[in-house]
Amino acid sequence: MPFGTITITDKAKRLIAEILASSRISNGKYVREFEQRFASLFNVAHAVAVSSGGDAVALALSVLYDQEIDRGLGYEIIVPALSFVATGNAVLQAGFTPVFVDIERETLNINPSLIEDVITARTAAVLPVHLIGKSADMEAIACLANKYDVAVIEDAAEAYGMGYKERHFAELSHMATFSTYIAHAVSTGEGGVVATNNQCYAEILRSLRSHGRACICESCMLNTQEGAYCQKRFAQGSDKRFVSERIGFSSKMNELEAAIGLGSLDEYSEIMAQRYRNLAYLKDEFRKRFGSYFCIIKQSSDEVIGPHAFPFILKEDVGFTRTQLMQYLEQNSIETRTLFASMPTQCAGFEFLGYELGDFPEAEYVGENGIHVGVHQDLTMEHLDYFIEVMKKFLEEHIR
Repeated sequence: MPFGTITITDKAKRLIAEILASSRISNGKYVREFEQRFASLFNVAHAVAVSSGGDAVALALSVLYDQEIDRGLGYEIIVPALSFVATGNAVLQAGFTPVFVDIERETLNINPSLIEDVITARTAAVLPVHLIGKSADMEAIACLANKYDVAVIEDAAEAYGMGYKERHFAELSHMATFSTYIAHAVSTGEGGVVATNNQCYAEILRSLRSHGRACICESCMLNTQEGAYCQKRFAQGSDKRFVSERIGFSSKMNELEAAIGLGSLDEYSEIMAQRYRNLAYLKDEFRKRFGSYFCIIKQSSDEVIGPHAFPFILKEDVGFTRTQLMQYLEQNSIETRTLFASMPTQCAGFEFLGYELGDFPEAEYVGENGIHVGVHQDLTMEHLDYFIEVMKKFLEEHIR
């Protein structure tokens, strides 16, 4: 039972062959088509494709340096303590300081009641993470952000298919960032997307992903039209393509990745239907069979949890360890993942920030006791029933 999969359609393979034959594989017309379709699917005005989900977060944060928002070096970003480490890495890579806040165990997301305590004059943004497809409390976060005039950027890397009070991504935030890595419902192999309803932000993002250059057009004719001539290129007396307006990144998505993504978007409805079914089945089976041993995240009546994976957390004093369970599952061909870690206190790379073990008890508990397994579109009912049966056998052998 593999954790993840990728759907590469016949259309994607045909496009890849055409792209290779053309020898034009850098950011071009297929990346632009992917951006347009992504924006349409998720009801946002602009989607800017980049090279990874981590880069999507770093570039979205880097927009804050521009004059419209004007938050400079040394400013702070409020981040949940529990997330995949890419979230914290991106904050540092963008030149900001992460300020961590503990989570709620029943949601896996940042505890909104703790955010106000850490907002200061140096706060530039709140960066909620919709971990494993479970929505953060965006209304509470947006209310605090408005009160203190700070930005909100959603890390929606794993949130495909998530529903929150009939709101869209980037509706209560400045930008939302996505990963299109292999295991995700929309996949380009490697890649990410920043979604926004603000045209100015989108233009800055296009500059940021290409070394901070002055080229910010939604569609570059030089990259999408054979033999085209750009009237804007020399309008100000020099070659606009080599005018640097800001410190930037090298974070473009390429045409081959976009081709895979276009095939993935073609199959999106079918992919999500299978993932929803698989997630619902595992949630129901765990509640009925294993509720004495594991916590699963709660779902309110006005939300839909995005079917990225199935997370579960060992309860206190269950009589076995997470390592014992994960080893047993892996030995029986069931691929597992830990449920990440408390970045500031369980990840060595963040030790320099000075946090101490015990500062984030809920994140640390999940970091020691959380597991997630796949619910992807290639898993059948036979896979899921096998997983349930293996879980049953493990408990029979370890609970006396």
